[in-house]
Amino acid sequence: MRLLNPVDQIFLRLERRNQPMHVGGLQLFSLPEGAGSEYVREVVDAARGFTDVQPPFNRRLKYRFGQPFWVDDDSFDLEYHVRHLALPQPGAIRDLLALVSMLHGALLDRSRPMWETYVIEGVTGNRFAIYTKFHHSIMDGVSAMRVLRKSLNEQATPGSLCVPWNLPREDNKPSSRPTPWRSAVKALGATGRQVAAMPRVGQEILRAWQDSRESPDFTSISQAPGSMLNRRISGSRRFAAQSYSLNRIKRLAKHYEATVNDIVLAMCASALRDYLIEQDALPDAPLVAMLPVSLHTADSDAGNNIAMIFASLATDVADPIERLATIQRSVDHWKRRYKAMTSEQILGFTAALGTPMGMNLLTGIAPKHQSFNVVISNVPGPSETLYYGDATLEGMYPVSIVLDGQALNISMVSYRDSLEFGLIACRRSVPSMQHMLQFLSDALDDLEPTDLAHTGRDGVAADGG
Repeated sequence: MRLLNPVDQIFLRLERRNQPMHVGGLQLFSLPEGAGSEYVREVVDAARGFTDVQPPFNRRLKYRFGQPFWVDDDSFDLEYHVRHLALPQPGAIRDLLALVSMLHGALLDRSRPMWETYVIEGVTGNRFAIYTKFHHSIMDGVSAMRVLRKSLNEQATPGSLCVPWNLPREDNKPSSRPTPWRSAVKALGATGRQVAAMPRVGQEILRAWQDSRESPDFTSISQAPGSMLNRRISGSRRFAAQSYSLNRIKRLAKHYEATVNDIVLAMCASALRDYLIEQDALPDAPLVAMLPVSLHTADSDAGNNIAMIFASLATDVADPIERLATIQRSVDHWKRRYKAMTSEQILGFTAALGTPMGMNLLTGIAPKHQSFNVVISNVPGPSETLYYGDATLEGMYPVSIVLDGQALNISMVSYRDSLEFGLIACRRSVPSMQHMLQFLSDALDDLEPTDLAHTGRDGVAADGG
């Protein structure tokens, strides 16, 4: 039995019927040549054959004295967690995304381990899909990406499957299992580092207050304007996904002496500006994006270990090149701040800044005041072609979370030579959200100078649902 840490408990307390707190991913696979009509059924049966379920996938919640603990589920039912679905023919991508939208709006059962996998056959183009969701109290988006990556092969290997709930783990070996003494020492060390970070955290909070008054490049949590993106949400979701050429984005980054993330933020900013103009709802002040920053190390455990950057999206600026420059300055200000801090100091600073935001999300005491307008996250993914057994992974799209007051989330992950966008929104609060996909494409075109004119078509694997 293990007590949930405070961050993971927050994700439990934030959850309501209209506000599920799970992250997910949609993977699109092409069937191998010569695959029979029972291929997907055989994949499902093989996956359900991995009955030795490893932590955290075998753990469910149990409450003691009002506090949540993780305990092993003695009545674990793998067939409940691994489900087989089929699209109605002809299996259009729009139907797949509509199905994912519905599945992502449903709460996970807290009496069971909080994850589910859906294997979906009948996708047009001789393809099938796997949609998986994990509760955010189990792992964040970076941890989820690592788990899903480890379940894929680097070579097409017929009959060789690996599943997220049965991955080889070095810490499952008896010689490397942490003893109570080692766990206590590790916990004391972490506590000591957090206490030692507090003086610097106080200094950075004071400095942030000064910067909010003096530096035009600093974006604080009090600058976000009211917008239609920051409404109460319902439980219905709309998911849209599309791939864009990563090489094209890299060429633009080199041309403007920017990072890939700068170009991505400029794309999102332009798309949001065009969408809000279409809705006759563009605020006079620039939108503010919250950018999660992973503090995971190579050997980090599953869980939540993220900091935050608050970036101006310069949506009040009409010129796309000037907008990009403003975004760069805003992000660079935060990067310079974090570069001089330890991980413990960054986490303490982020927690201090985020306390008012978290209290507002938990209580809804000030629904019209938001610390940011939209979440935009970018997780690095694999550059090589991957396989699930002998089925080729064609695309992978993140499916994230929306909240009361935060009705749109834009997430992306790189795969091979593409950047895979996944947009999730409250269907009622953000109407016609799928139009954002065209606006993202338009934003790339607007940033592209004549001498870098893009030829050909971006590798689009999925579009608005």
